[in-house]
Amino acid sequence: MPKIIHTMVRVLDLARSMRFYADLLALREVHRLDFPDFALVYLRNDENDVELELTLNKGRAEPYTHGTGYGHIAAVVDDVNAERHRLRALGHAPGDVNEFKRGDELLARYFFIQDPDGYKIEVLERHGHYR
Repeated sequence: MPKIIHTMVRVLDLARSMRFYADLLALREVHRLDFPDFALVYLRNDENDVELELTLNKGRAEPYTHGTGYGHIAAVVDDVNAERHRLRALGHAPGDVNEFKRGDELLARYFFIQDPDGYKIEVLERHGHYR
């Protein structure tokens, strides 16, 4: 059976992005491939098999565009309000907590935050489908 092993985002400042993902998702470097023109850094935490690959194209100065196809990465936490407050205390700028409902039924409680390169991350509270 196929298995998803990583997703990749391109970054301009590798150290800044690594700090952001450590703060947001407790992701730490587990593997690095460094070449003259680019570097690949794989991040993971103990909760996950899936890794986030940060790709640094050395010498690039202009920001990447995300086009109309990129959506977001999603992660779950026990309490979105507490997580939002924790991230704000670390100097990040998470969006407001929102609720997604069907009638009176709560489907999801979440907020969005952007990484240093503008990639969106959805942070959902463990509930229903989102575990």
